[in-house]
Amino acid sequence: MKSQIVIVDDEPITRMDIRDLLCEAGFDVVGEASDGFEAIDVCRNYVPDLVIIDIKMPVLDGLKASKIIKHDKLAGGILLLSAFNDLDYIQQAKDVGALGYLVKPLDEKSFIPTVEVAIARGQEINKLGNDYEKISKKLEDRKVVDMAKGLLMKDKKISEDEAYHMLRQLSMNRRCSMGEIARTIVIMYE
Repeated sequence: MKSQIVIVDDEPITRMDIRDLLCEAGFDVVGEASDGFEAIDVCRNYVPDLVIIDIKMPVLDGLKASKIIKHDKLAGGILLLSAFNDLDYIQQAKDVGALGYLVKPLDEKSFIPTVEVAIARGQEINKLGNDYEKISKKLEDRKVVDMAKGLLMKDKKISEDEAYHMLRQLSMNRRCSMGEIARTIVIMYE
């Protein structure tokens, strides 16, 4: 499947030029916007692999829109555009978590490789984030299971192994995770 991209720039000619470059390279431009508010709406509708967004725009600028897009996970990654090679803007791009920063006018030779690398890095970062969330949930479940085992051992005067098997049996009977059963038991004993 082709990578999906949203282009955000307040200048229609710039959007058209970027769209042409991306389409020629085989990308799927799923939406365009002319300000930050539109960008957020388009990203909510498509959750693209990449948003290419200009920093300087009326109403809501690209940096502020990027913060919202990143926070709400409305895109796989963000590539910022600017007519300025300004250290302050570059730092702000880093701060919002942009995967790249390009200065206009765009260099056609480096544009597509930059887009490809940004999409790949975005996918990698998102996978790491998902892995982290899964591991964190497992760790949290493990802590709650240990707490529930301790409570059962104390209340029922049973061994740790018996408490574990009790939790496991309840989990299988109720067709839910041991973490859910353990949370219920911990709340029950509070």
